[in-house]
Amino acid sequence: MTAISKPSFPAATILGYPRIGPNRELKKALEAYWSRPAENPAQSVLDTLAQLHERTVRHLSDLGLTDAAAIPADTFAVDQTLDTALALGAVPARFRADGFRPAAPDTAQGIELITALSRGTDRLEPLEMTKWFDTNYHYYVPEIGPDTPLSAHPESLIERFVTTRDTTGAITRPVLVGPVTLLLLARPETTDAPGTQPFDRLNDVVDLYIQLLTALKDAGVPWVELDEHALAAEGWDVPRDTIIDALTKAYTRLSFPSNRPDILVAVGYGDAGEAAQLGLAATDIEALAIDLDRGNEPGEAALEAWGERPLVGGVVGGRTVWRTDLGRASETLDRLKATARGPVSVGTATPLLHVPHDVERETALDPDIKEWVAFADQKVAEVVTLSRGLSDGWSTVAAELGKDALIRSRRAAHPATNRKEVRARTAAVQQRDRERASADERRAAQAQRLNLPPLPTTTIGSFPQTPGIRTTRADFRAGRIDQAEYTQKIRAEIAQTVRTQEELGLDVLVHGEPERNDMVQYFAEGLDGFVTTQHGWVQSYGSRCTRPSILFGDVSRPAPITVDWTRYAASLTDRPVKGMLTGPVTILAWSFVRDDAPAREVADQVALALRDEITDLEAAGTAVIQVDEPALRELLPLTLADRPDYLDWSVGSFRLATGGAETATQIHTHLCYSEFETVLDAIDGLDADVTTLEASRSGSGIVDGLAAGNFPRDVGPGVWDIHSPRVPTFDEVAQRVRHAAKVIGADRVWVNPDCGLKTRGWPETEAALDRLVAAAVTVRAELTHDDAASAPSVAAASADTTARAAEGSLL
Repeated sequence: MTAISKPSFPAATILGYPRIGPNRELKKALEAYWSRPAENPAQSVLDTLAQLHERTVRHLSDLGLTDAAAIPADTFAVDQTLDTALALGAVPARFRADGFRPAAPDTAQGIELITALSRGTDRLEPLEMTKWFDTNYHYYVPEIGPDTPLSAHPESLIERFVTTRDTTGAITRPVLVGPVTLLLLARPETTDAPGTQPFDRLNDVVDLYIQLLTALKDAGVPWVELDEHALAAEGWDVPRDTIIDALTKAYTRLSFPSNRPDILVAVGYGDAGEAAQLGLAATDIEALAIDLDRGNEPGEAALEAWGERPLVGGVVGGRTVWRTDLGRASETLDRLKATARGPVSVGTATPLLHVPHDVERETALDPDIKEWVAFADQKVAEVVTLSRGLSDGWSTVAAELGKDALIRSRRAAHPATNRKEVRARTAAVQQRDRERASADERRAAQAQRLNLPPLPTTTIGSFPQTPGIRTTRADFRAGRIDQAEYTQKIRAEIAQTVRTQEELGLDVLVHGEPERNDMVQYFAEGLDGFVTTQHGWVQSYGSRCTRPSILFGDVSRPAPITVDWTRYAASLTDRPVKGMLTGPVTILAWSFVRDDAPAREVADQVALALRDEITDLEAAGTAVIQVDEPALRELLPLTLADRPDYLDWSVGSFRLATGGAETATQIHTHLCYSEFETVLDAIDGLDADVTTLEASRSGSGIVDGLAAGNFPRDVGPGVWDIHSPRVPTFDEVAQRVRHAAKVIGADRVWVNPDCGLKTRGWPETEAALDRLVAAAVTVRAELTHDDAASAPSVAAASADTTARAAEGSLL
């Protein structure tokens, strides 16, 4: 290792900032381009990206990030992982065969390529999408096989840096997902042989990173950030020792060339571990950012090995909206400064893409609660304050420290944070409250009550949220229509949805959820202990944004939430109508949850509220109740040792919510967009009567996993990827149904989409559901060998369905 100088690094920095824009400008530009490209060409997206990036740089400079390279250049069109993959030219063979070629993201061709990869085309399925570590953000999974052509494309990285420098005068820090993390997050191409691992391409990928770094240096870039967040996680297919060895070799090569920017390696989302820190210390990289919000302070050996190089202490949490405990953070920074050999900077533990832009815009938020929280802008201010205190002495920020301590004391004394009656009910829960009759007893009672055909068809819950529905809700909130008119309009939407499902031939119906803006926010608005925001948008995936509610106090249900709408829908049909609830784990995962009470206790409080809702639904005659838990896998801790406790309380909270249901009430649950093969035992532990899961986008791997694990109850592996506008062909859907029926058993399989349909349009929804129902009918006939009577009519129905749905595939 060569002698290492002490490069200058900013005293205050962040690892990333919200990308969607304070008014969701990027979301609107992308969706306008996708829906009306003739009126809104790809250049309109590029213009929006450029404007947002300039606005962000100027804004962060105003907030105090004024040093060169303090501001990360992380304005990506859709996703940081996809952008990094495109910087390496990683375009799967099926897209190349259809005419797509590698292109820099910040070009019209790049936007077209990003659109195809993330959304698919009428001929091609998109990249898989899955969760980003243990967050509610989802990334697009790069496909890198042994023969995937790769090539360096630094143009967008250079363009962002140069344009920003020339327009604002600011020297920013380009950001890429690091090579080790990128390959751990990737998957083989769909046609690659079993056992193929993207990680085998590390040497090839490092060669390209060297080319990227050289090009950035030639453009005048002083620092580049490489995010190696995978080091904080365990359970990869590659052994940990192999990862650490490869990490050291990769960064030894990356840091060797003299013609490159200085390298900041960032490890967020948890603790990197001493082995990784020692491995990086053995290379010539210039700076390391570590998570001190969820991770540990580095040990003596790691600090000794790191020497006099800069360390960035990530003491400001980037995944929560609660204020940083400035007193505790200052103590952590003092300890790090006292033990580190080199300079210590202050930063965020993760990028701030997981939090909204600015709490000051929340003019309707309860003033007491508003002072407890910090959005992205406030977190930047916390970083700047802590940096000033660390460098100039804590007396210089004594006023800020005192104010923070006072706010904390007021929060702890607030009556909503400790309600004795809620705490007493939770404490009284017994194990029997989490148990129902045996699965066999339930199955027999439900079969008699519901009398469903083999391979029953259903949807996951929501139907398209049309402009008319959104206008109705907005008018009601604004007082432009009264309760009676609102109810009439929502009932009309429900009636239309029920009628459409009957015409399509679905077996178990839903009311379509026109009254719901978001599956978590809707329940948060009906529960005590939550508040919602006006502008608290965060990116979930692609252009999709959500407004997480803030769970600030003890939770209870003052009144029924869903019963009237479900009862009305059931009155319109003789077919079963599902009651639709969001489960306790998902409500926690997709909210900003209080940090002053154990997660186990908070989850049980929410579960008891949902238990009351189930009781009321049953009293209204509801025979099927779905309790969605799409986020069960999302909260799974990144470290193996922490997983058993999480799975215990998360599964337990679901069973507490459903444990009071009658034997003849069929409980469904839904899970999506994560690697559920790793938690099959926990899914079994939920003890739901029917479990529907995402399966189409991930190649139906979960189907084989369920079969191999002899999953004992009914399952509905999704046969239609609803996150793409592409309408699947009849043959694709039928083949997925056949495969599930064959490996799991037709008596255990339901036929359904991957997820809810709120983001889809009505034409594509009806076209795809036509095919879904026709596929189920066809496979039923094949399984019963009813050639004489059923097959001719089924064949005609299938042909008609295919012809009608073909129109939808062009939308």
